[in-house]
Amino acid sequence: MLKRISALVLAGATALTMAGCSSSDDSSTSASGSSGGDDKIVMGFAQVGAESGWRTANTKDIQESAKTAGIELKFSDAQQKQENQIKAIRSYIQQKVDVIAFSPVVESGWDTVLKEAQNAKIPVILTDRAVDSKDTSLYKTFLGSDFVEEGKKAGQWLVDQYKDSKDEVNIVQLEGTTGSAPANDRKSGFQEVISADPKFKVIASQSGDFTRAKGKEVMEAFLKSNPKIDVLYAHNDDMGLGAIEAIEGAGKVPGKDIKIITVDAVHDGMQALADGKINYIVECSPLLGTQLMDLAKKVVKGEQVPQRVVTEETTFTQEQAKEALPNRKY
Repeated sequence: MLKRISALVLAGATALTMAGCSSSDDSSTSASGSSGGDDKIVMGFAQVGAESGWRTANTKDIQESAKTAGIELKFSDAQQKQENQIKAIRSYIQQKVDVIAFSPVVESGWDTVLKEAQNAKIPVILTDRAVDSKDTSLYKTFLGSDFVEEGKKAGQWLVDQYKDSKDEVNIVQLEGTTGSAPANDRKSGFQEVISADPKFKVIASQSGDFTRAKGKEVMEAFLKSNPKIDVLYAHNDDMGLGAIEAIEGAGKVPGKDIKIITVDAVHDGMQALADGKINYIVECSPLLGTQLMDLAKKVVKGEQVPQRVVTEETTFTQEQAKEALPNRKY
């Protein structure tokens, strides 16, 4: 049976204070559907932040899907800080929500707070990113992409492009947030594929924190310290778009002088691909909301769900991007 929360408790618990957050982001926001009554499912969702176009689309989809599903959503923005997510999760436990979902900033350091949720008998769903906890009973399921496979797809495209070349291929890599699952996995998947051929050399690799500004900054440093760069592999579109600014600022032509591979396939990235500034994009869909709400309803009822739910995704070349752009949702 769903936990019944009085109006008084709800009113007193909506102010979630997190270090560094503005007042507009502090409070959990409610996205209620048409169904009413005390038995409405209440979900606490702790988002990573708003560091990219992908994350913004992911947040919007989750909020809209909660409303459609008739689930009351308590939402918090951690601004890419693990301590803020932990505070949010503990607040949701105190509020006695029915289910907690979150996209972990990093993979490690979650066992204690997840055990607190388990002790409170509140099921937890991981979305988009995984945790490295050995105790998989601490969460019900993980919904998201296969980041290792994304890295492999990026690497395979590169191998195919240079299959007839014997020259060394100098690669620079813009990694995602240090310690995060997508950064770790996209790096390892890519390396696994290209390491079979010694001509592929990663000459520089550094975190760009998944942001456009940091991607530009790091790429500028790469260009200054490495006179010959053949390929850029960016762990998301935003960092790749920032890198394009740096490449153009250095008097080079992105997509020609330096081939660019990115991950995500958000609208701005797809436009750059269609324009020839990016050469290849591996899709990572942010539209997880509907699946998340379906899983939430099942785990609240005590139904069994798969421990791992992988989203279906594709890849894009320039021509495929041109075809897909008119109907792109994000």
